[in-house]
Amino acid sequence: MKFGVLVFPGSNCDRDIVWVTEGILGQPTRMIWHEESDLSDIDVVVVPGGFSYGDYLRCGAIARFSPVMRSTIDHANAGKLVLGICNGFQVLTEAGLLPGALVRNRDLHFICDRVPLRVERNDVVWTQNYQKGQVVEFPIAHGEGSYYADAETLKSLEDHDQILFRYCDPAGNLTAESNSNGSLNHIAGICNRQGNVLGMMPHPERASDRALGCVDGLALFESILKAVPALV
Repeated sequence: MKFGVLVFPGSNCDRDIVWVTEGILGQPTRMIWHEESDLSDIDVVVVPGGFSYGDYLRCGAIARFSPVMRSTIDHANAGKLVLGICNGFQVLTEAGLLPGALVRNRDLHFICDRVPLRVERNDVVWTQNYQKGQVVEFPIAHGEGSYYADAETLKSLEDHDQILFRYCDPAGNLTAESNSNGSLNHIAGICNRQGNVLGMMPHPERASDRALGCVDGLALFESILKAVPALV
């Protein structure tokens, strides 16, 4: 299988993804410049973290109009896999591939930390190597990572089990203190109804190398490897 990692002016986590997919897991990976549009050789598109186009307008708002994102939308609509991490999650909401928006953190501060997350489902492509209810620890690094949606959208996400990760305390409890950015319903990551598009603010790629002291994120990428042969 082959990963494609999008690269925008301002991306800064693209090489972190490549280190995991190619360096650790040994999967062919191509870095795709934002002006490219051919994704025909790609199985999984990854929209990485960073500050696409400097985030000068609104996080992800400019990237949505790039040639590569138009092709990414087609890729997703064909049922293929798309993963957006941090700024990538913001891009996916701006592009309409996922509902809601990422807004300023509750306390208006940039947060750089490691936080516990509760895995809500393990019956989808992205989480099958986890256990339902498992608490994992991923790094976060964002100033506009608070998930927001209107009441109808939130109800739909809950009703259709589209919330895959929630911020929690180390025991898995959903407390105000554990929801450091103020995301509604403690949302840290969601998928579309079909399940082939995942957006999440925490960074699994920064929790995939033993040299960094945490490998909780590696199971997400290994889950993808188990799923893709059945999808292509």
